[in-house]
Amino acid sequence: MKILVTGAKGFIGKNLIAELKNKGYNDILEFTRECEASLLEQYTKECDFVFHFAGVNRPKDEQEFLEGNFNLTSNLLELLKKHGNKAPILLTSSIQAEKDNLYGKSKKAAEKILLEYSAETGVNIYIYRLQNVFGKWSKPNYNTVIATFCHNISRDIDIQINNSVAELNLCYIDDVMAEFLRALEGNPTIKDGYCIVPITYSITLERLAELLKSFKESRSNLTIPNMEDALTKKLYSTYLSFLPEKEFSYHLKMNTDQRGTFTEFLKTPERGQVSVNVSKPGITKGNHWHHTKNEKFLVVSGEGLIRFRKLDSDEIIEYRVSGEKLEVVDIPIGYTHSIVNVGESDLVTVMWVNECFEQDKPDTYFLEV
Repeated sequence: MKILVTGAKGFIGKNLIAELKNKGYNDILEFTRECEASLLEQYTKECDFVFHFAGVNRPKDEQEFLEGNFNLTSNLLELLKKHGNKAPILLTSSIQAEKDNLYGKSKKAAEKILLEYSAETGVNIYIYRLQNVFGKWSKPNYNTVIATFCHNISRDIDIQINNSVAELNLCYIDDVMAEFLRALEGNPTIKDGYCIVPITYSITLERLAELLKSFKESRSNLTIPNMEDALTKKLYSTYLSFLPEKEFSYHLKMNTDQRGTFTEFLKTPERGQVSVNVSKPGITKGNHWHHTKNEKFLVVSGEGLIRFRKLDSDEIIEYRVSGEKLEVVDIPIGYTHSIVNVGESDLVTVMWVNECFEQDKPDTYFLEV
């Protein structure tokens, strides 16, 4: 199948082409504003499906709305008709088509001629009035406020909010791609005569700004956002895609003494925290117990001996572990426990605990095994 994509280098076009290739569609005809007009003539002869994304949403001159959104669509349809090509067409319109502004009017006009073309030729058309689409490869100060906020917040640039309670209706780029692939297969989601992306979200500008700022702060407080909330998960992924390339990494605070190091890595309000413990040869750490706090130890390098003793018992239970064969050891409550480096190199242990450390409620009591 030969698939024509206009606006192939834009935000939605780039994502679609990447996903088409992931799905095994390799015969993709890419058309951009830099292409010669003759190329569109050739592509409209060959294509089996058209994704029509090309358009203008932030022109220097308002007249470009008509030229970019209506005239290009009209030219595309004339070429398809000229070649007798009845390839289905998917058009990305906008919710602005319902409003009385030049951009909306140009989108509405493009919809109208597409509907007329379908009535005349019998060609299947899929018109999507997209809401605010966000995700990777979007452009700040162009595609969405989310792109602008992510770009600015990740670079310590101020953001502007004129109406904090204004609500945004959003759809995520991956959900858009999944729906477009359904349309490609002839199974679009339709509501009230238009095709829709079935998964959408709403959020106020104030809440959006709070979330994105919390993502930036998570590098210092180590707290991972709540990934059970679908919108938060997708916004976090989008935020990370805007990080400056020289700032992908960040340092952690290493608590160091003669025994080795202890470094907190990740914290979550719901599922506790993960830390990395490094012990020098011969060093014992632990020798304490907990009422409710429980842990998992995973030695990833070196050789260790994990020892347990129940508080009312003299029996000592031992587990010898090493980075040669990864083995998780649960640390039950009510058992005092320790970990000893019995090897000749540093012992590196990944430690998970079911709750984040609280200074005033440590639930940790010294007792030698």
